[in-house]
Amino acid sequence: MDWKVYIILCSDDTLYTGITTDLQRRFGQHASGRGAKYFRGRQPAEVVYQESGHTRSSACTRELEIKTLARAGKRILISSGMNEITPP
Repeated sequence: MDWKVYIILCSDDTLYTGITTDLQRRFGQHASGRGAKYFRGRQPAEVVYQESGHTRSSACTRELEIKTLARAGKRILISSGMNEITPP
């Protein structure tokens, strides 16, 4: 199965990182309040970064790597222009 790692820019200018097999469905869940608790009190604005081609295991590992980055590191990742990369 093709897992994706994604970063969403939120209405309060924070960045949320997650994994899914269907990004459009997951974004809709976040927007409707049926997604992560993180979106209670804030709304997802747009997907600003995604990587595809992961297994569930590699997606979880990559999600943790991204979550441990400081905000500046996430911004560099987003601005790198590699918004659709496939892991080796």
